[in-house]
Amino acid sequence: MTEKLHIIGGGMAGSEAAWQAAQAGIPVVIHEMRPHVGTFAHQTGNLAEMVCSNSFRSDDSEQNAVGLLHWEMREAGGLIMEMADAHSLPAGGALAVDRDQFAEGVTARLREHPLVTIEEGEIAALPDDGHWIIATGPLTSGNLAEAIRAETGAEALAFFDAIAPIVYADSVDMDKAWFQSRYDKGETEEERKAYLNCPMDRDQYEAFIDAILAADKTEFHEGETAGYFDGCLPIEVMAERGRETLRFGPMKPVGLTNPHQPDVKAYAVVQLRRDNALGTLFNIVGFQTKMKYGAQTDVFRMIPGLEDAKFARLGGIHRNTFLNSPTLLDDQMRLKSRPNIRFAGQITGVEGYVESAAMGLLAARFAIAEITGKELTTPPAETAMGALVTHITGGAEAKTFQPMNVNFGLFPPVEGLKGGRRGRKDRYKAYTDRAKELWKGWLAQ
Repeated sequence: MTEKLHIIGGGMAGSEAAWQAAQAGIPVVIHEMRPHVGTFAHQTGNLAEMVCSNSFRSDDSEQNAVGLLHWEMREAGGLIMEMADAHSLPAGGALAVDRDQFAEGVTARLREHPLVTIEEGEIAALPDDGHWIIATGPLTSGNLAEAIRAETGAEALAFFDAIAPIVYADSVDMDKAWFQSRYDKGETEEERKAYLNCPMDRDQYEAFIDAILAADKTEFHEGETAGYFDGCLPIEVMAERGRETLRFGPMKPVGLTNPHQPDVKAYAVVQLRRDNALGTLFNIVGFQTKMKYGAQTDVFRMIPGLEDAKFARLGGIHRNTFLNSPTLLDDQMRLKSRPNIRFAGQITGVEGYVESAAMGLLAARFAIAEITGKELTTPPAETAMGALVTHITGGAEAKTFQPMNVNFGLFPPVEGLKGGRRGRKDRYKAYTDRAKELWKGWLAQ
């Protein structure tokens, strides 16, 4: 095979795309600007570095859309899921990973592959010929983003992603905190105790909200707008929406019993999730923030159990750029004005590690078919990948297009099933059964 596939960006989408193509016998060149050109959020030059959460979310392939996406990627021989499984951590019903071991594993597998070449350095312009996938993610370099804007004739849309802080486990006061997954979820004792919980009474919660609202925050640069994706809201934005918002969001106290005070119901609970295999680091779940560093340490040490917390990393904020894909991309993820270029990952308007990797997988398979002269249809909209790609390439309303996680609301309904909460379990099982059968058929093309 003489034709190469060039991939710009070595994140989740770019890494998965490279693996799929190389496994199909296509020579691949990954163009990654790190570590020569850094970003606000990345700490290393590894491929597939995780910069926000270390969770791939639910792994339930029968009742959860993202769990179904996990299943589809495993069926397609996905590298991202293989490495996630190899470096998983206890997380109840979720799939969480040791972020360093995961990225090192992905990097090693791609560097060792005889058909993969990694070229370090920034690509600043859109290529005129050859087969290309742009998978530069939320932190696309300014030069390349400008080239994309110039080509599309439209301003790239932007929202802001905030990074949650990470705490050293040995600095948590275990006389106040305890290990328990919500509703004791998980099949093993380790999974049922995958989270650290820090309880608050009403007075502590009210004082905490006051401190968040009063804290110094990062200012936006001139011309930037604070349009957040609802799945990754900074805690101060949630607090500004109402004093009870956090208590019904990441700080909800349900499904937990404090062994230190079993008869006392917490008013709110802060959860921390294990962040590495050693169990020495925990990230504060749902606590993405744009508070300044000094304010963060003061505010987070108000949390019972974290009074003497030591932080391995504080939270931060960065700009996240994505295309208006329903307008700009065709159903094979090609840029309509330059069909030699495909886009994949978060820049297409999907949100989440798994969704990004899934779009890399699809873009690569479309490119493989094109390079080898084969026909490959878009996956059925009844599958998780099909639902996502259909949404971003035409199913969504272009005027109001915003980043989207995979969810059953994107799937065509199954006829004859009961709606509402009572019928949800049967409905979700029907969605996933149908999707699995159709996905196997699509892979067999």
